[in-house]
Amino acid sequence: MSISQQLFEGELIRLAPPDPEKDAELESKWTHDPEYQRLISAQPVRPLSPGQIKKKYEEVEKEKAHNRFVFALRTREEDRLIGFARIEHIEWNHQHGGLALGIAAPADRGKGYGSEALRLLLRYAFDELNLHRLTAVVFGYNTVALRFFEKAGFTLEVRRRQALNRDGQRWDWIHLGLLREEWEKVMPNSQESNSKTGL
Repeated sequence: MSISQQLFEGELIRLAPPDPEKDAELESKWTHDPEYQRLISAQPVRPLSPGQIKKKYEEVEKEKAHNRFVFALRTREEDRLIGFARIEHIEWNHQHGGLALGIAAPADRGKGYGSEALRLLLRYAFDELNLHRLTAVVFGYNTVALRFFEKAGFTLEVRRRQALNRDGQRWDWIHLGLLREEWEKVMPNSQESNSKTGL
């Protein structure tokens, strides 16, 4: 990686710092969408007010966590908030971390924003933070996310069978992993192929 290579901006999106004052209203609306909430979290779904969103960010800021990097996903063209990206639960001594990514509005999915955000996140995790491996967690009913991570080179590592209960149905909790050397092998090819497919 070149020292002058852009870490936080792609052609379509940028990884930006969260802005609770500017974005709390929109993020509050996302919490009122149970389908989206169930794609990104195993926690019970509940709507949050803009004030609660701001308070959540204040609490995160007070923690000054050294093992979590939180980004807002914003479109470059309109500077519009479309989702979030996180590298979290970092264990520095083992060079391992977790990765989470979400695009809220269905209309913003399938446009290449997620693929570009993942490329930026992986570059940041492996080149800037010097991590060796990353884990992504996907729920069994989220087959789109499962294919998304597998296409990026992630490998199925753990399947916690029937670990999630949604609406009276049991689903698997799937852990996928990516090692630095695996990412280095697919990095140039994945950037080219993802731009062609529009993901």
